[in-house]
Amino acid sequence: MFSAVFLLTVLLPTVLAAPTASSANPALTARSGPAAGTIITQCTAPNTIALTFDDGPWQYEGAILSALEAAGAKATFFVTGTLYNCIYTQSTSLKAAFAAGHQIGSHTWTHKSLDSQSAASITTEMTKLETAFANILGVKPTYMRPPNGRAGGPVAGVMKTLGYRIVTWDIDSEDWNKVSAAASEAKFTAASSGTSHIGLMHETIPTTSSTLVPWLLNWAKTKGLKMVTVAECLGDKDGAYTTAAEKTGATSC
Repeated sequence: MFSAVFLLTVLLPTVLAAPTASSANPALTARSGPAAGTIITQCTAPNTIALTFDDGPWQYEGAILSALEAAGAKATFFVTGTLYNCIYTQSTSLKAAFAAGHQIGSHTWTHKSLDSQSAASITTEMTKLETAFANILGVKPTYMRPPNGRAGGPVAGVMKTLGYRIVTWDIDSEDWNKVSAAASEAKFTAASSGTSHIGLMHETIPTTSSTLVPWLLNWAKTKGLKMVTVAECLGDKDGAYTTAAEKTGATSC
């Protein structure tokens, strides 16, 4: 017969340590960040800036990663499956960004504007990329950016169902519009002081990696802005990912 001491010192801790549904399944873990389906335009943590890069992974990502590392900065990369190339052919740079602590978010499989798509089509755009993330990184992002920032129509409802937070921006560098790096710099210097920001850039633009990023890293430091991921600037540092979709072993698109 077991003594009372044995029950208290051995069995009780085991019972208390038994996993609950939420601790056993990361997909059910409560998060401190925004609810799924929420549209986010700015950081909420004081004195932060989230540098975001769309449309990759692409060939200039390595230079951006080197500049970020030298500055002690973190960024967020919203990547696609097939826009510039198949995501699997760029998996090395994607893995490097992930391993360095930068946030990886979804920017859909083909970069179609979602607001004119059906819920089923939007779901396919997201789940195809989820499978690639599972195969390459072993995670599923919980943040996404709709192509061209178009989050109307059924987008928010579908993202709520799929578990994604929707990220837009409050500073648009307009590098996508072929403006000069100097013009992009002016967009940041004109931003309201004393507030935190999400800046939109594109890693596929050569001058963004060669000119705008080095300038921006220095500018943010002089302004006393901490350069962090989108999740961290929203108080959700540990909530950027959840349980991955099922791996398929695919290596091509």
